[in-house]
Formats: sequence, C-alpha cells, structure tokens
Amino acid sequence: MLRYTVRRLLQLVLVMFVLSILLFFWLRSLPGGPVSALLGERATAESRAQLEKVLGLDQPVIVQYFKYLGRVLTGDFGQSTGVAPGTDVMDVFFTRFGATIELAVGAIVLALLFGIPLGYYAARRKGGFLDTGLIITSLIGIAVPVFFLAFLLKFVFAVRLGLLPPSGRQTAGIGATRVTGLFILDGVLTREWDASWDSVRHLILPWIALATIPFAVIFRITRASVLEVQGEDFVRTAEAKGLTNSTIRSRHVLRNAMLPVITVTGLQTGALLVGAVLTEKVFAYPGLGEALAIGFTKKDYPVMQVVIIAAAAVFVIINTLVDLAYALVDPRIRTR
Repeated sequence: MLRYTVRRLLQLVLVMFVLSILLFFWLRSLPGGPVSALLGERATAESRAQLEKVLGLDQPVIVQYFKYLGRVLTGDFGQSTGVAPGTDVMDVFFTRFGATIELAVGAIVLALLFGIPLGYYAARRKGGFLDTGLIITSLIGIAVPVFFLAFLLKFVFAVRLGLLPPSGRQTAGIGATRVTGLFILDGVLTREWDASWDSVRHLILPWIALATIPFAVIFRITRASVLEVQGEDFVRTAEAKGLTNSTIRSRHVLRNAMLPVITVTGLQTGALLVGAVLTEKVFAYPGLGEALAIGFTKKDYPVMQVVIIAAAAVFVIINTLVDLAYALVDPRIRTR
C-alpha cells in the first residue's frame, strides 16, 4: 500500500508538470490578454508595449514559461492583474479557498446524507411509490441547470420570503474572529455561535443548489448497486444461514454496494470543489469559482493558472484517496 501511494504521488507531480505546460500555452493563445483587459479601448501602441514589457509578455512564450516555472519553484506564483490587481496570487487563492471548501464539502455531505439512505430504501422497495417518486426527483435534479435552480431558490427563499440571505458569505459588520479562513469552523473554535450560524444561513441556498446533481448521481448509483448486490449468491447464502436482516444489510449488501458509490463520490467532490462557478456567481459567493470567472473575463493569467492547477491536484488527490478507501471497504483489494 505504501509503494502504491508513493507511485500515485509521483504521478501527481508528473500530471501537474504536464498540465502546467498545456495550461500556460493555452491561456496565452486566447484572444485578447491582460494588456487589453487592463488598458481598455483607449490603449495606445506605446502604452501596450510598455505594459507588455513590465508583465514579461514581450518575450517568446517558451521563455515566459521557463521564467514562470523558475518563479514557481521559489514560491512566487506572480501577482493578480484582474481579480485583485497587485495582490499576490497565493493570497487571492487562500483567501477564497476556505469559502469554496465550505461550499463544496457542505454540498457533498448533503448529497451523501440523502443520496445513500434514499437510494438504499428505493432499492429495497423497487417498483413502489417511494421508488418511483425518488427516481423522478433524481431525474429532475440532473436535468435542471444549476444556475436556474440557484436563481429560483434565491428568488423564492431570499427575495420573496426573506428567510435566508440572498448573497455573500457573512453579514457585513458581524465582527467575527478569523482563525482558519473557514467561517463556520472559526465561529465554533471561538465560540462565536452567532457568526457561525450566520455563515450557515448564507450557505443553505448555495448548498442546496450545488448538491442537486451529486445527490441525483449518488442516489441512482446506490440504488443500482444495492439492486445488483441483493441478487448475489453470497447474500442468498447469508439468508440461508439464518443471519438477521440487519447483519445481511450492513455486512453483505450495503458494504459491497458502497464500492461504486465511493468512486462516484470522489469524482463528484472533485467536481464540486472547482465546478461551483455558476453557483458562486449567482449568490455572489467569494470563492475560487467566482475568482476563476473574473480571471477569464479580465484575462488574469496568474489566477487562472493557480486555480486550474489546484483543481487538477484536487482531482488526482481525491482519486488516490478513493483507491485507498477501496482497500478499507473491500478486504480482497488488501489481499491482492
């Protein structure tokens, strides 16, 4: 297991290196650029040439890449030119990373809390009213665009009913103490319960909007997997031995059905961490998704490079953790 983990970590380094090359050249092939975004329509040839020299964009792309790689190896990822002009990119990243973590983790937890139990009970009652209703609900969850659902939730619960905040991460002027950058956790650690609850209220609507697709996927995978496992020979053998229903369900059915669920949960978590662009834009939530959207609009190369590479790292790391979780759930993998 240790050798396998080390091998996957080495693959992570290789993936990051190859991605950095592809990403660097791709971003610089896009029309426009930071110079046009910064100077606007009134830019003169002289001002453009001067700013390109300052940003190092007057040199060949290959030279720009190796200079960029040299700076990265020393911990210098550059400065933002659009999201937060003049601010170190890593400061922008870490300022927003906690917000995206809270949003994505809350959404995937919500999806798991409802997706796995409902998928299991739907499989146990295949063809029944509950099963049919949940299948229709999951199809709607997949079919409805996230941005439309986000706008709908915001209009109904924030604008019309006024039950929840319509945007932001925390109410201005609440005076909360910052410790970790995770506002909910900060409120718990400092026992500022009002600040923690205020952050939760700001996240309820984004959580629901972002959790719909993962919930639908996890529900369908759980249901299909439980239906498949229930028909296996080892389940019938366990029933013939006279084992209790609770033992059969927990040790034989649910545990074996969780293998594909673990895989899809890992993939959905990676997607949520970096795919919350639309949700963050609708709710004006200051996370990495919003930073990436602003970065694309203003051609902020340093911010886009850091966010996209971090997204790739998240996917590879989560896939590695999923493979390790497989070994914990299925003893046959540990034996091999």
